[in-house]
Amino acid sequence: MEQKMINLTIDNIPVTVPEGTTVLEAARSAGIKIPSLCFLKDVNEIGSCRICVVEVKGARSLMASCVYPVSEGMEVKTNTPRVRHSRQLSLELILSNHRMDCLTCSRNAQCELRQLAADLGIDAVRYANDELLPRIEDTALHLVRDNSKCILCRRCVATCRKLQEVGVIGPNDRGFHTHIGCAFDRDLSEVDCVSCGQCIVSCPTGALAEKDSTAEVLAALHDPTKHVVVGPAPSVRVTLGECFGMPIGSNVEGKMVSALRRLGFDKVFDVDTAADFTIIEEGTEFIHRLTEGGTLPLITSCSPGWIRFCEQHYPEFVPNLSSCKSPQQMFGALVKSYYAEKAGIDPKDIYVVSIMPCTAKKYECKREEQRMTNGCMPVDASLTTRELARMITQAGMMFDHLPDGEFDPMLGVSTGASVIFGATGGVMEAALRTVVAKVTGNEMGPLEFTEVRGTQGIKEASYDLPGKTVRVCVASGLANAKIVLDGVRSGQMQYDFIEFMACPGGCVNGGGQPLHPATVRSFTDLRTLRAKALYKQDQGMEFRKSHENPVVKEVYDTFLGEPGGHLAHELLHCTYVPQKRYRTDD
Repeated sequence: MEQKMINLTIDNIPVTVPEGTTVLEAARSAGIKIPSLCFLKDVNEIGSCRICVVEVKGARSLMASCVYPVSEGMEVKTNTPRVRHSRQLSLELILSNHRMDCLTCSRNAQCELRQLAADLGIDAVRYANDELLPRIEDTALHLVRDNSKCILCRRCVATCRKLQEVGVIGPNDRGFHTHIGCAFDRDLSEVDCVSCGQCIVSCPTGALAEKDSTAEVLAALHDPTKHVVVGPAPSVRVTLGECFGMPIGSNVEGKMVSALRRLGFDKVFDVDTAADFTIIEEGTEFIHRLTEGGTLPLITSCSPGWIRFCEQHYPEFVPNLSSCKSPQQMFGALVKSYYAEKAGIDPKDIYVVSIMPCTAKKYECKREEQRMTNGCMPVDASLTTRELARMITQAGMMFDHLPDGEFDPMLGVSTGASVIFGATGGVMEAALRTVVAKVTGNEMGPLEFTEVRGTQGIKEASYDLPGKTVRVCVASGLANAKIVLDGVRSGQMQYDFIEFMACPGGCVNGGGQPLHPATVRSFTDLRTLRAKALYKQDQGMEFRKSHENPVVKEVYDTFLGEPGGHLAHELLHCTYVPQKRYRTDD
C-alpha cells in the first residue's frame, strides 16, 4: 500500500515527508539541524532532555521534536527566542549536575554535551555545582563508569535493554538522587553484563569509557626484556581512519601497519591470519559434527560477548558452541608457540597485544579457560580501536601522511575470507567457502554467499551439499540472538550452523570502535559503510578462501599437523562453561 505523504512547513520551508515521521527527522530532510541529546534513533526516543523543543502553531507548549509526529498543514518554528531560551535553560540545568573537568575528560574531544554547549552559545552556567566529586565504578574488566558525568539521558539503558536485551543497568532512586546503575547498586562485575561496550558508544559524555590499557602496553614497549608483538582485527582497518577525520569506511590498513611499527612493536602481524585458522578448525569441527552425528546446530565462538551471554542466559546451548578459540586468542596462541619456536624466543618473554573493535576482548583475554599448557595467557593486552588512535596521536604521528606499510609475513598473510570476519555474516560466509569446497571437492565452487550478507538482524539460508541440505542462520545483536535461540529451543527454528555476533551489525559496530555523535549514528548507516569496505578488500585479495592461505598451509604442514588434530586442539581450542548470572564473594 502506498505510504501517505504529509505536507508541512518548517521555518517557512515547505516539507513533504511520509506519515509517521517526527518533526526532528522532517527538519533534517529540509537541511535544518535541531539539536538533541537523549535521542538515539530506534533506540532511545523518549523526549526527556527537552533540548530538541520547537514551536508548533496551535500548541500550548513547546514540543519535543524527536517524538512529535508531523501532521498535515503543521507549521513549525525551530529558532524563535522562546525556543532558544528554553534550550539554553534546559542545558544549563543539565550542566548544573555535571562534573565539568572537561580538559582531562576521556571524551573531551568527542563530548556531545560540550559540543551542544558551544552550539547553543552557553558561555556560563548560573547553577553550576562546584562540589561534585568523581563517582567511579571500575570493577568490570572492560569499562569504567563515572556517574558524576552522567546526564541521565538513558541512552545506555535503552541500548542495554532494547538492542541487547541484557538490561543490567537502569535508573535508581528518584529526584536529585537519581542515578544510573545496576539493581541494588551492585557492581557491574557482579551482574550478567556481557562486556559488549554498546553502552559506551551510545553515551554522549565521559560517563562511560573503556578501561584504558595503553599505559601497560607502552610500558611493555619500553621494557628491553619483552618482545612485543601486535595484531589488529579485520574490522579495525576500515574504522581507524575515522578517528583522524577520514570518511567512514576508509580502508587504512597500510597506514595502520606503519603506525604500529613506528610505535615500536617488534613484530606487526595480522589477526586476519588467525581468522583463517579459525575457519579451518571450525569448518573441520562442523563437517565432523555433520557427518558423525555431533551436537547441532554448531554455533560460532568468535564473539566473546555472545559467548558470555550464552554461558549466562542459555547454558543449555554451551554444548552447541564451537570449541574453537576466537581469532584473537588463536593469534596469541600461535605467536607464543609457533612463532616463539621459529624465532627462538621464550614464550614467557613475548608480550602479545591485540587491536580489537570490541571491549569484550578485554574480558576474554583474562579468562583462565584460555591459558595455554605452557602457562602463558595467549594475549596480554587488548586495545580498542580508540585506544590505538590515542596512542598514535600521543606519539605525534600525522596519520593521514603515513606511508603504507606491510605486515610481517610469518603470521601476516591473510585471505578475503578472513577480512570479512568484521561484518555480520562474514564468519558464516568464510566458513561456507571452505566447507563447501572441502565437502564437494570443487575448488571452483562459489566464492561468495551473498545470502548471509547485509545488516539485517537475522538472516537465513540453505545450501545443498552431497546427501544433506545445510540450513544456516546469522544473527547480530543479542536481542536477535535471543529470538533465534528461543526459536531453536522451541523447535520452531531448525538450523545446522549459526553465527552469532554480540554487536548489531557485527564487529564493524563493536563497542570499541570510533565514537560518533547521535546526529551521525541516527542518520548514517555506519555498519553498511564499514562492511562495504571489507567486502571491497575481499574482492581484491589474491586468496579468498581460508584453506588457500599459504601461511596456514605451512603452519599445519610443519607444526600443527592435521586440522582438529592433537596439537591444533591443544593450542586453538578451549572449553566454555555455564556461568552464574549474578556473582558475589560469598
